[in-house]
Amino acid sequence: MTATSHGPATTGRVVPLGGPWPGVGPFLFTAYHLDAYPAGNADLGPAEGVAGHAIGQDFGHPSGWNMYHGDTVPGFPAHPHRGFETITIVRQGIVDHADSTGAAARYGQGDVQWVTAGSGVVHSEMFPLLNSESDNPFELYQIWINLPAVSKMADPEFTMMWNEQLPVVESDGVQVRVIAGSFGDAEALGAPVASWASRPEADVTILLIDLEPNASITLPATGSDRTERMLYVHGAGGVDAGGNVVASGEGFAPDGTGEVTITAGEAPSVVLLLQGVAIGEPVAQAGPFVMNNRAELVQAYEDYQRTQFGGWPWPSTAPVHPADADRFAVFGDGRREEPAAR
Repeated sequence: MTATSHGPATTGRVVPLGGPWPGVGPFLFTAYHLDAYPAGNADLGPAEGVAGHAIGQDFGHPSGWNMYHGDTVPGFPAHPHRGFETITIVRQGIVDHADSTGAAARYGQGDVQWVTAGSGVVHSEMFPLLNSESDNPFELYQIWINLPAVSKMADPEFTMMWNEQLPVVESDGVQVRVIAGSFGDAEALGAPVASWASRPEADVTILLIDLEPNASITLPATGSDRTERMLYVHGAGGVDAGGNVVASGEGFAPDGTGEVTITAGEAPSVVLLLQGVAIGEPVAQAGPFVMNNRAELVQAYEDYQRTQFGGWPWPSTAPVHPADADRFAVFGDGRREEPAAR
């Protein structure tokens, strides 16, 4: 990485991004999945078969693709959440969603889904391999962001942010997709009402930044002196972040809240920016539940065992939609939504 910073020097710490990427502020962590899936079969699973994959617990397979918890189609069959939100960004491939409210969706190709688990939801996230003639590359980020105590028992819901409607800023070899907060004059579509991100004082910003070789971008100062932020660098090459060499597969947490200039090296790079003010409450996490104390975690497990968070209305724990279905969302109230042209 040979880039040279063009902005003021920035101090901070460089951190490795092995496994789940560490969170800052209100963010718990980010899971990043990059899979070189082969062509699909009639069941929308891998045509070459799954021999050698640890079905039900397939992570980090040397083939370059994983079944995760799926047995026929890759993905994550029905599982519960309570007390936080997931923000899922799909750069390549398709996700089929189904949940305990009766809602369903097929999304991908740049779409974002924001799920408020709140008081409790069961959902499945499957990755159907729709292309039977060639490979099915897949790339997904899932960001876990905490909910404040006042919102942990909010009604569960999900919001779709279709690729065609997401604000995008492009200039001089840089593309910025604004998922939360703002960048320049571009404002995000808006967070769910119960979200910490819906509060202006929380200063939550999520940007997905693509940099061509040697391209540069300056991130403005944060909106609060209590804001924390992390740059997650991945892609073909690393970056210079305010005079700090940050390789692909590393993160950079700036000290302070001033401007940070990011410059790519000789290869293109991708930077996910997460920033926000910490909620400032105790965090108690056990598996799929994030509460404020152990007693609330025990209650979450008891509630799930007793009620299944409303039950599971689907005939399978890993439902996938028809192979010829386009992107869509159906919400718990029956409302249907499809992406509109940009």
